[in-house]
Amino acid sequence: MNVDLIFRIAAIGIIVAVLNQVLIRSGREEQAMMTTLAGLIVVLLMIVYEISGLFNTIKTLFGL
Repeated sequence: MNVDLIFRIAAIGIIVAVLNQVLIRSGREEQAMMTTLAGLIVVLLMIVYEISGLFNTIKTLFGL
């Protein structure tokens, strides 16, 4: 597993958590929810990209 990926996901989580708290405390709950969803989507896209790379490696390995 790529350790850089883990650190990038953790950094996104920290940033989203901080933004979420700032927005909630300023009475912007809807923007806080959108920020959380955006962070989740970014992380999911990163994971899908990594899984795609894994499948491509497997296809190359087996000559598919």
